[in-house]
Amino acid sequence: IFKDAKSAEFLAAVGDKKSLSLLGGLPEVVVTGRANVGKSSLLNSVIGRRDLFSPARKLFAQGRTQTLNFFRVGSPPGRLVVVDSPGYGARGRPEWGALFDHYLETRKQLCRVFILISAAHGMSATDEAMLSSLDAQIQSLDGTRWTLQAIITRADALQTNGRAQINKIEQDIFRISPTCLPPIITSCPSKGITFGIDEVRKSISHACGIV
Repeated sequence: IFKDAKSAEFLAAVGDKKSLSLLGGLPEVVVTGRANVGKSSLLNSVIGRRDLFSPARKLFAQGRTQTLNFFRVGSPPGRLVVVDSPGYGARGRPEWGALFDHYLETRKQLCRVFILISAAHGMSATDEAMLSSLDAQIQSLDGTRWTLQAIITRADALQTNGRAQINKIEQDIFRISPTCLPPIITSCPSKGITFGIDEVRKSISHACGIV
């Protein structure tokens, strides 16, 4: 489903709870993470486009990054939807979190939540809080609706002792969130070797029940 990159397209930017009900039908995955964790670069690489998820595009001007942004993947009518959520942390706002929580609690077609952790910066206090919250929601649902997986981004930024830093992040993930699936280590620099993208694609397809 990721071979035809040109067929991927933006569907809608949703900024309020009522508008969520206007979209639906296809299985969904949502991606969250701190601001500047490399979310746009990762998603563009997964879809196979250079600018579909780029905040610099006109589509995201005038505060569009404050919304849940829905993108259809696969030739029409599509196979699945990737949802890009606002970055959390110092730049986040309470109303963004309220919309995201509502989405997690009510979205029946949601199959998996991906949380992005920066390899270079490691686990922050806000990452820990988000991961802990997601884990608690999964446990309250008995794992019957959506699953959780971490993606470690920008592994290319690591130099000396990089493996030890990755191991520390993995240990922190499993300590904070026992329900989290094994993390995927990725790198998608503008220049250099890209890796981990096929694993992310496989995980998305598997979560959505697409072979």
